Amino acid sequence: MDLRRRQDRTPERATRNVIDTGPEEKMETSDLRGDKLNIAILFFLYLLQGIPIGLTSAIPMLLQNRGATYKQQAEFSFAYWPFSLKLLWAPIVDSLYWNAFGRRKSWLIPTQYLIGLFMLILSQHVTQWLGGGGHPPNVQVLTAIFFSLNFLAATQDIAVDGWALTMLKRCNVGHASTCNSVGQTAGYFLGYVVFMALESTEFCNTYLRWEPAPEGFVTLPGFLWFWGIVFLVTTTMVAIFKRENIPSSTSRTINEPELNIKQSYALLLGILRMRPIQILGAILLSVKISFAASDAVSSLKLIDAGVPKDKLALLVVPLVPLQIILPLVISKYTTGPRPMNIYVKAIPYRLALGVVAAFVVWITPAFLTNGHFPVYYYIMLIINYGLYQITLYSMFVAVMAFFARISDPAVGGTYMTLLNTVSNLGGNWPSTVVLWLVDVLTWGRCNIPDTQSDNICDSQEKKDACAAAGGKCEIDIDGYYIECIICLIYGLIWYKWGKSKVAYLQRLPLKSWKIVEEKPDDTDSQSLLPNHNTVH
Repeated sequence: MDLRRRQDRTPERATRNVIDTGPEEKMETSDLRGDKLNIAILFFLYLLQGIPIGLTSAIPMLLQNRGATYKQQAEFSFAYWPFSLKLLWAPIVDSLYWNAFGRRKSWLIPTQYLIGLFMLILSQHVTQWLGGGGHPPNVQVLTAIFFSLNFLAATQDIAVDGWALTMLKRCNVGHASTCNSVGQTAGYFLGYVVFMALESTEFCNTYLRWEPAPEGFVTLPGFLWFWGIVFLVTTTMVAIFKRENIPSSTSRTINEPELNIKQSYALLLGILRMRPIQILGAILLSVKISFAASDAVSSLKLIDAGVPKDKLALLVVPLVPLQIILPLVISKYTTGPRPMNIYVKAIPYRLALGVVAAFVVWITPAFLTNGHFPVYYYIMLIINYGLYQITLYSMFVAVMAFFARISDPAVGGTYMTLLNTVSNLGGNWPSTVVLWLVDVLTWGRCNIPDTQSDNICDSQEKKDACAAAGGKCEIDIDGYYIECIICLIYGLIWYKWGKSKVAYLQRLPLKSWKIVEEKPDDTDSQSLLPNHNTVH
């Protein structure tokens, strides 16, 4: 179970509505009358968004069971990147639209139709591309398809986020964040946990059937076909029956300037030129190298050791209450002027638990008896994952609180999205690199009885040749453990460097983070220029 994947899709959920809406609006109380259907629609749109995200998390598990190499896993990890890069095209989605059809529907309807069509096409070929019927996995095609699916889902996310602000009454806009978080989590749960369980023959035969069968309740092609039809049908219904409200200038929800495409990109560049942002960016892009081996590789190594993929997926279930409670508890300690203190304090514990995870991977084969693991082994995994979640969420909530504190209210949405994009990218690129390096750093040999072989089993072709010769590839040095050591050493060095940088950023006055300055002769007008007080 990759604890990082879902986390990297959620930062904006905690902060998307950190917006100054004016003193009058803050006094309004929520009134759901007339908005219950709109909330249900938003929830379902976000649920649909979570389906391709969950399926993307399931594919590495399926590939690992089909003999994919770690270089192939690294290649597929690029499919996760669109949600970390959506800021690159978000200004286009916000600025270009067909007004007669609707500003948000102009993007929502085509993207959801394309997601549905992609799923229908994928359902016809996915078995072959995954390596079924004696074929090797076609990771290049799978990466391209799922990258496209997540690109479309990220675009849908931009459109729905914007629509939520006009679909709901002003007093109910706060519910948009809840719809987003709960809906996308539910979709991810369906696309990952539920699919992995119902696809597993062992799980279905053990817990859901009276008579054993050779397959699970669902197959990946059938699952894709079903959700492809759901996307097409529900998108058609939204296109026909749901009209988009056009907000008047006096009922605007967000107190931000309207920007065209050129101004949006100029604003982003202006933020990136600020020295505090550059230091924060260096921190966000480098810190997760410390945890990359544990986050990206450990679950795949457990599958290599014989742990069933459906059991790993189901470990998410007992952690759901913890994931709900932790942000609420931790937020009590991040509301002050120095929320990043929690962030820094969590790093040594997360490093230590990464070492524990590597140890668990190392001892896992000793627990395997007659193809099964005892219950206490899974309890050990849950405890380790649960403790790791505490450190992960401590860092997550702390950095989100810091983002909310430093973001310039005049351009809050753009500022927050930029910071979240950098944070997400800082988690994705180290995972791709460590996955690629596992095979490079692994030393093995082909052990053929009574035969001297120079086959070092460093590619799938050589592994197949070894098996054809009656031998078995044995690992002398596992690159995963080398990476764990490197990440630990790096993390300790980074901690010494990063601790002082974080302390420096927290000491800066809030005006150092402002990008938009008010003109002295007109308090209602704003200039999209870097604040002259910015620290360089």
